[in-house]
Amino acid sequence: MLQDADILIIGGGLAGLTAGIHLSRENFRVALIEKHAYPQHKVCGEYVSNEVLPYLHQLGISVDGLHPSRIHRFLFSTVSGKTIESELPLGGFGISRYTLDDFLYKQALISGVSIIQSQVTDVQFQNDQFTVRTSDGKVYTSKLVIGAYGKRSSVDKQLQRNFILNESPWMGVKAHYKADFPDDLVSLHNFDGGYCGLCQVEDNLVNACYLTNYSSFKKHKNLEAFQQNVMSQNPFLKDFFSKAIPLFDKPLTISQISFAKKQPVENHMLMCGDTAGVIHPLCGNGMAMAIHSAKIVSELIINYYRSTNLNREVLEDEYTISWNYFFKKRLTTGRIVQSLLQRPFLASVLMSGLQLTPAMLPLLIKQTHGEPLVGNYVDS
Repeated sequence: MLQDADILIIGGGLAGLTAGIHLSRENFRVALIEKHAYPQHKVCGEYVSNEVLPYLHQLGISVDGLHPSRIHRFLFSTVSGKTIESELPLGGFGISRYTLDDFLYKQALISGVSIIQSQVTDVQFQNDQFTVRTSDGKVYTSKLVIGAYGKRSSVDKQLQRNFILNESPWMGVKAHYKADFPDDLVSLHNFDGGYCGLCQVEDNLVNACYLTNYSSFKKHKNLEAFQQNVMSQNPFLKDFFSKAIPLFDKPLTISQISFAKKQPVENHMLMCGDTAGVIHPLCGNGMAMAIHSAKIVSELIINYYRSTNLNREVLEDEYTISWNYFFKKRLTTGRIVQSLLQRPFLASVLMSGLQLTPAMLPLLIKQTHGEPLVGNYVDS
């Protein structure tokens, strides 16, 4: 069975769904392939910068009905328990991926996006057209394909992307808890081999999501032992996990998280969200970046289709330039801060410097966040 679309999106997370809504509302035929059913939980920090709110409103999307927490404070602690706190320059909101993805999925259906629950098994580009095959034996064709399938996929292996050829030492763990935690705060707590973020999401639930080096984790029998023996060296984490009531049967985990550099265009596919680049979770801005990247790619595709001279090379160049302009500095800053925090002495020096000059922390936060998303990035 051969099915045709103006734009085919592989992956139905934040970037894929947002791009699908944007393009479908501009009257393009959009097909989105997602292997999982909605709703589902994902390993994610679940804090979203307010920078994306103007864009979501532009699409006619409001998260108010989801009752997210409204966050405007940030707290960071070292392993020893030293802390520094700051107001967030733009603020943000806490919302679970379970709720937000499902909400955007329903918005995408209303907008006319054709959502296909299947797994992509093959992507070919030939004669200026993509042919995509799925596990249920169907074939889809499209002039343009957006890759929005997350941090790593079998599609990456097929494309032989550089990052997928090397093992990554990082694993992520996430669970929801009932706990006494401020609804206006997102906090980040360092421990030996990683760091843990805490924030309240909808329904007064608290999301705890941490990233750890596998070499640190493998010395312990299980997640519970790791939390008790390693993470609890940080007094804030010890207090949280000793009192919090877990709501999952067991935490979600994801391994082989790669923060290596990726290309925003691979074999003519336009990559969005984590598929184009994963920012270190300590920056707390991956969800906003995914939505932002959907805006960039959607506006460029609209201009591409509506211009009198369709030119794929120009589209790909413009997307690469735009993606690097908005995100390259954020990713670099994340790598630098991550490197500092993994060295106790340098982390102590960084903390001392920030305590002496508190105004530096909001400036550092701004390096990993953007301005409110209004207007178009390219001229029609």
